[in-house]
This record gives sequence, structure tokens and C-alpha cells, in this order.
Amino acid sequence: MTERRTAGSSGLAAERNKGMETLRLKREVGLISAMSLIAGTMIGSGIFMSPEWVLYHMGSPAGSLIIWAACGLLVMFAALSYAELGTIIKESGGEYIYILRNFGSFPAFLFAYTSVIMVRPASVAGVSLSFAEYAVAPFYPGCSPPQVLVKCTAATCILLLTVINCLNVKLATSVMNVFTAAKLLALLVIAVGGIVLLINGQTQSFQNAFQNTTAGIGPVGVAFYQGLWSYDGWNNLNYVTEELKKPEVTLPRAVMIAIPLVTCLYLLVNVSYFAAMTPAELLSSGAVAVSWGNKVLGSWAWLISLAVAISTFGSANGTFFSGGRMCYIAAREGHMPDILSMAHVRCFTPSPALIFTSAMSLLMIIPGNFSSIVNFFSFVAWIFYGTTIAGLLYLKIKKPELPRAYKVPIFMPIIILIASVYLVLAPIIDQPQMEFFYVILFILSGVIVYFPLVHFKCHPRFLPGVTLHLQLLLEVAPAAKNVN
Repeated sequence: MTERRTAGSSGLAAERNKGMETLRLKREVGLISAMSLIAGTMIGSGIFMSPEWVLYHMGSPAGSLIIWAACGLLVMFAALSYAELGTIIKESGGEYIYILRNFGSFPAFLFAYTSVIMVRPASVAGVSLSFAEYAVAPFYPGCSPPQVLVKCTAATCILLLTVINCLNVKLATSVMNVFTAAKLLALLVIAVGGIVLLINGQTQSFQNAFQNTTAGIGPVGVAFYQGLWSYDGWNNLNYVTEELKKPEVTLPRAVMIAIPLVTCLYLLVNVSYFAAMTPAELLSSGAVAVSWGNKVLGSWAWLISLAVAISTFGSANGTFFSGGRMCYIAAREGHMPDILSMAHVRCFTPSPALIFTSAMSLLMIIPGNFSSIVNFFSFVAWIFYGTTIAGLLYLKIKKPELPRAYKVPIFMPIIILIASVYLVLAPIIDQPQMEFFYVILFILSGVIVYFPLVHFKCHPRFLPGVTLHLQLLLEVAPAAKNVN
């Protein structure tokens, strides 16, 4: 094979190593790109769809705004804690690699098994469904679009993202950067519109703003689920640590800039929603931002639908990008089939992992709806967020001598761990549902897969042959780590 190199800004580069060609991740992601990855993935579907569900569970505008602010603070603490982990363990993979290094192979496999098969595909499916809702909404004014059309549009979105991410990593990151600018502009338009409405005296929703506020443990927990969905993506930078320039500096700085910016925008946008609509109107809206546009912009309301569709497509791209990397890293560590750890020899993209993530996401679309996917995703995600944070506390207490370029006060990970336990247990205790039981059963079913296939390596005899044929078909080769 001939030596291949790429000048892509965030791609896989080939280099000669001991007479053989290997594929490695290039360190090309600087501070601006890192901030774009965080903010661009966070600002997606949630802020345009979750406000009605947060209001539904909290019962009042003031209660909703408190949830949005609390979610921002919680995510800030979690992201800063992850930043410390990222400067200690400078490997890509996010929660997976941190659980693997701190707690060993078995719990890391359970995370990879759950994340690759269900959690990440559910996230991609949820964002794609919200993209579809806004993309088809202008064609059905005054009524809800057919669910078949929404799901077909979401599936088309996933397939297009698969093509983009498999062909060129630079193209995928360029799409994310351009769409980040579009979504920031859309949020600024909504925020400024809300300020104008407040100046003109439209403050009805804020009179007796705490009236009917829910105080139940379960509803508050589910409201947090819906709010935190809008902040999902705060941890995406930890999935590409091997591609960061000076990760010990870039990682915490990007977090400190991007997350407060997004939190402030979210609060202003929610205030704008309440200024334009009464709580009853907001609850009856299937697409909150579109309803806001109809109220405030009149004949120009279609611009909001376009901007939100662009925004959610960009967020889906970022979610898909990190989801593919999760699958790729787990396979590289031996917890998934070898074919998923390989990269295309010409495009330098982890195409097998991306194709697998795409297939699982398409399956998630068939039975799912936005609200159920969000609740499922958040329940599972916070189980493993809490496990990861427990690993940071372990390192702080048991291994304080490890070199750290950045440290957070110990109260931050403690708060996140307590919040994780609450977010996992509260909905189960207050309103137990069989769905949560099925999710736990699925996680534990990883035991059946782990011991024969991973621990004892009892692989089917035909697997090497299948892997070889897939390599030839997909034109992929094994990739190596890029860790100093």
C-alpha cells in the first residue's frame, strides 16, 4: 500500500510507522472549533421543542425558568469535571474511556454496549425527529403533519448525515460550523423579539408566575430530563480529545466559554416564548418556535421554520459525529467487532462505525416519538454520567499525585453525583413505568454478551472471514491511537 496523508482539519491521517501504514487522528481542533463543537451540538432540537414539556411538568413559567437555569448550572459543573478527567486521561472516547481506565473492562463494556446500540442512536433519532417536525411544519399550517411523513423525513436526514460523515471529515465539521452560525442567529432573533415584546408591555405570563408550580419529585425529575436534553452535547469534546490541540488548555477553556453562552441564550429564548404566548398556548404548540414566529413575525414566520430546521440538522450532524466516534473507540479497545474500529483508506473516516450508528438510529425512529426518546435517553445517560463522575472522585481521593493541568473543587463532582442519583431514581420512585425496567434489563443483558464474546473471546469461526470481506467491501483498515 502507498503512503497517504490528508490536510483535513479534523480527519484521520495516514503515516508510515515501522514500515507499515497506520491511520491516526490528527491534532487539528483548536479553541474556536472546540467551542463550535460544544455549542453547535448543544443548540439543536431541545430549545425549540422541550420548553412546552418543561412547562407541562413544572406547571408554571417561573418554575420552568428555574429548571432551565438549574440545568445550565448542573451541566457547567459536569463539563468542568469532565475537563479535569480529559486532562488526566488524554484519550478520545468520553465516558467510555474514563470508565474503562478507572473501573475496568466490564463496566466500560456495559456503557459501550448500551451507548452504541441504544443511547447514541436514540440521541440521533430524537434530534432528527425534531428536524423533521420543523422541516414539514410549514406545509401543514394549523394542524399536525402525518407521523409517517415526519419519520420518513427524519430517516432521510440520518442517511444524508451518514453520507456526509463517511465521505469527508472536513466536510462534516464545515457543515457543523456553518450551521452553528445559523442557529445562533435564530436564537438571537427570538431573544431580541422577546425583549421588544416585554418593552411593549406583554408581561401577562409573568404575573403570578409561580402559580400552579409542581413540587413532586417525579415531575421535577422528568422536567430536568426535558431541559437537560437541550443541553446535551456538553460532553462531546471529550469524545475527540485525541484531536485537540493542547487538550489540557483547550478543553476547559472551550467549556468555560461555550456553556455559559448557551445557558444565557436559552433563558432569553424561554422568556421570549412566554412573552409571546400564554402558558396554555405554549402547551398546545407542537413546535414552539414556529408558534412564536406566527405570533411575532407574521408572514415571515417561515424563516423560523427554516432556521430551526437548519439548526437541528447541524446538531444532528454533531451528535452523529460523536456517536460514530463512540462506536469506533469501543471497537478499538476490543469491546465491539473489529470492523467497527477501522477507517476508510482514502476518505480517512471511521465509516463502518458511522454506518452502524446510522442503522441503529433508523431503527430507533420507527417506534419512537420525541418525548419518549428524550426520557429514555436522559435516564440511561445519567446512570453513566454519575459513574464517570464517581471515577473522578476516585482519582481525586486515591490518586491525588497524578499530574493535572486543570482541577475543579471537589464539591462540583459531588453535586453532579448527587444529581445523577436523583435523576435516575426520582422518576422510578414517583411514577414507576415498565419502560425504565426494560432499560435496566437491557443494560444488564450486556452480561450475557460480555463474558463469552469479550472476556473469554469465544468468537464464531466465520467472524474473521466476514470481517475480511467487509474490509474489502468498505475499503477500510485498522486505525491506531494518537496519544502522547
